[in-house]
Amino acid sequence: MMAEGTEYVELKFRIYDGMDISHSSYASSTTVSALKQKPVSEWPQGKSVVPKTVNDIKLIHLGKVLENNKTLSESGVRNGGFAGGVITMHVVIQPVLAKKKSAKKQDEKGKLNSCGCTIL
Repeated sequence: MMAEGTEYVELKFRIYDGMDISHSSYASSTTVSALKQKPVSEWPQGKSVVPKTVNDIKLIHLGKVLENNKTLSESGVRNGGFAGGVITMHVVIQPVLAKKKSAKKQDEKGKLNSCGCTIL
């Protein structure tokens, strides 16, 4: 649909268990980072995994992870050709990186403290 020269895209977000949330229309000039606010703020209560910030999630459209600094238009998200005209964005919760980094640091420390001598 068009309003004052601005194109709008009708989206819903599908979370890890198949539930759809936040069905609404967004301007094609909306950034992916701003778009991520919607599912984070409307995440259903009682789920085992809950994102705390927009950095905890990734949005996937047509098999492609969308970049935070791009708009919907730049990311190729457009209405048309879909049943009902509603685009489904898949929301993936990213693993916590802090745990991975600390585990990696411990692994590196172990390598630093080990000896690699070969006796001939």
